[in-house]
Amino acid sequence: MSNRTPAAMANAATLATAADQEAATRKASSIELHGLHKRFGADTIALDGVDLSIRAGEFFTLLGPSGCGKTTLLRILAGLEEPDQGTLVVGGKELTEVPPHRRSVNTVFQSYALFPHLSVRDNLAFGLKMRGLPAGKRDARVDEIAAFIKLGDLVERRVDQLSGGQRQRIALARALVCEPDVLLLDEPLSALDAGLRAQLQVELQRLQKRLGMTFVFVTHDQDEAMVMSDRIAVLDSGNIQQVGTPSEVYERPANAFVARFMGHENLFAIHAREDDRVQTDIGWLRLVPGEQDSTPGDWLLVRPETLEINDTVPEGYNHLAGVVRERLYRGSRIEYVLEVNGHALMVVASNLGQRVHQAGDAVTISVCPEDLVTVVA
Repeated sequence: MSNRTPAAMANAATLATAADQEAATRKASSIELHGLHKRFGADTIALDGVDLSIRAGEFFTLLGPSGCGKTTLLRILAGLEEPDQGTLVVGGKELTEVPPHRRSVNTVFQSYALFPHLSVRDNLAFGLKMRGLPAGKRDARVDEIAAFIKLGDLVERRVDQLSGGQRQRIALARALVCEPDVLLLDEPLSALDAGLRAQLQVELQRLQKRLGMTFVFVTHDQDEAMVMSDRIAVLDSGNIQQVGTPSEVYERPANAFVARFMGHENLFAIHAREDDRVQTDIGWLRLVPGEQDSTPGDWLLVRPETLEINDTVPEGYNHLAGVVRERLYRGSRIEYVLEVNGHALMVVASNLGQRVHQAGDAVTISVCPEDLVTVVA
């Protein structure tokens, strides 16, 4: 039970309302990156001519495997690294050579970067103190952000007495207390357990919408990126492979790398094409007439959730014959690994009122031409 007095609770509510009003008038900043190059040593190319536009007020995610350049890009935005070539514009102002402390950009790090020997209040007030804000105004701003982030009584505790999830909230509040135009988040949830991570993903997304601030988030987790983002940039080897909404990147990957990185296993090489039919390792499949260009050497993506196992194939659908090799129970759904023409095919089926197939069962699989996507190598 909270030991806060009614007066303190009323004051916190007033501060939270003020924070909401402030957020409504905040001017979010767009970000423009032009021709960014960054090399470390003679052989390591971190960024290879990156061009990117991030809209004001959006939750934008840099997604990719380790070493793809996403953290280097974030550090350039923060001013912690300088590009070898290219320009950075934030809110219409070029910041390429502006030092970090003169940018209206704050960063939340994976390691939290808090002062463990100080109280939460002192951690939150540190940046304000460095800016010369008087003590009274510092305390008011700390109380305001604590109410806004819903820190409760944590502000008077020491950081070394807090859990990982609490420390992450404090790190977020400290980054926001100085009212930056852009907030950078470098894999801030990766050290948390799965349940807390999922909870904070939702909270962070809601907070960003409430603030209307531009968030740039770095992660290697595809599910996290799809849950939280307005748009995603997928990077590989210092290059942007695709920029799009979560549904665009997942359902219409730009190339085979993006498809594989987004977790798609049903990716089959196209060996031949005749009119609107393509030959793959699992057989001939018909595409939507005239909608997709493909040539031998490209790939066909068959998303597992678009496949159906049924005795009767709907009119106009492709059909394939297969054998169940594995069945994985996932509660509300069942994942099947089928063998089709000597190749593995993953199918995701609902577990609600559907027939459950056993290993060894011969089955017929159908898929609508509209759900098949060709991607370049």
